[in-house]
Amino acid sequence: MNEFEKLCAIVARLRGPDGCPWDREQTNASLVPPLLEEAYEIAGAVYAQDEANRFSIEDVTREITEKLIRRHPHVFGESTAQGSEAVIKQWEAIKQEEKKGHYFASLPAALPALMRAEKAQKKAARVNFDWKELSDVMAKVNEELSETKDAIESAEPERIADEIGDLLFAVVNLARKCKLDAESVLQLATDKFIARFSEMEERLRQRGGKLGEANLEELDAIWNEIKFERAPNSVVVTA
Repeated sequence: MNEFEKLCAIVARLRGPDGCPWDREQTNASLVPPLLEEAYEIAGAVYAQDEANRFSIEDVTREITEKLIRRHPHVFGESTAQGSEAVIKQWEAIKQEEKKGHYFASLPAALPALMRAEKAQKKAARVNFDWKELSDVMAKVNEELSETKDAIESAEPERIADEIGDLLFAVVNLARKCKLDAESVLQLATDKFIARFSEMEERLRQRGGKLGEANLEELDAIWNEIKFERAPNSVVVTA
């Protein structure tokens, strides 16, 4: 059995009836965020010139196989961890022990801001630094919104930027607590905006109008027509 075949066998074991509860729960859709995260980690390593040592594909697959075995002691060892949340915490603990350094040392700086914020919040939550109730998160969003309004009134650019950043971070946390992937729901919202805008453009054209010439009142009226005709899209739920 070559290294790739060994890796496939390990993954099959993890996805099997007696495997890992987290791995068994995953779908193609749920794996998109971690897949993108890994791609950004590769980009970060390339930009940091942290891939100078030569290695073969066999080396890569062997290392992945060893890591999967090492970080799944509940499948390949004597750990009694049960349930997805327990095995995720176990994974993080093993990873922290391997990486050394402070807790967030392994959080890639190359990740997109939304993804990085959500991952930081999830990691903090796994060591009990998290709001317990959704109402607490809602209150935090309202608090940050109020502070953003105050900053805007101050007309201080640095303060405004700081508060808007805090507001965005709080909204990402709200999405996480609602078990939604912030990156995915923002993508859906952007897709919805583009679809509605394109429809608005088409209806405007049919009425003899043209973008750049129609005023906001005309555009807003058509936009509201479309808004109440369209049903909302589905969203991506995250663990």
